[in-house]
Amino acid sequence: MSYLNLEYFKERLEKERERILKNIGEINDELAAIVAEDEIDDIEDLAELKIENDRDKELLRILTAELKDVDDALKKIAEGKYGKDEETGKKIPLNRLLANPAARTA
Repeated sequence: MSYLNLEYFKERLEKERERILKNIGEINDELAAIVAEDEIDDIEDLAELKIENDRDKELLRILTAELKDVDDALKKIAEGKYGKDEETGKKIPLNRLLANPAARTA
């Protein structure tokens, strides 16, 4: 990958990292609000809070995995290993990287 392409992917990955961190922060705030909720009047309220809590925890799990992929891709850029398939060592096609800059495989 040329230097210019690496800068492009680095910028995209850094923006994606910022978006993910923002979303994680918002979900953590929502979870804190759920924990602080003291207006549980009945079993329906409790069930609704449980559903929201479970949904938020699953979203956090997904976002954390995405963040790891983005951080790994940024590390590969820094190490000069970006754009190589982790399984085969071959180049990942440019179209694949354009669609998903954190792609690990072709």
